[in-house]
Amino acid sequence: MSAPISLDIPHKLGKAAVRERLDGGVGKIGRLIPGGATVEHRWEGDTMHFTVGAMGQSVAAQATVFDDKVHAVVSLPGFLSLFSGQIESVIRSEAPKLLK
Repeated sequence: MSAPISLDIPHKLGKAAVRERLDGGVGKIGRLIPGGATVEHRWEGDTMHFTVGAMGQSVAAQATVFDDKVHAVVSLPGFLSLFSGQIESVIRSEAPKLLK
């Protein structure tokens, strides 16, 4: 298994607005995956834990909301870790859109 993908997404929205946007946007992740996906999430304090399941694979992730950024960590299962570079590139380009 590869090292988790870790990134920071800066914002100027405040924690409450970011939480609201993440709650409303996390379901959109499934539409980015051909054939669709299931997305489940829950909050523990300021950290949203979520999983995305598609094509027999499950990706676990956490997004912690800070006053000025969201710190995200995505753990890829063995097979998908082969594509970690491409997946990281997509995450870096698409993740900020969840805050808009």
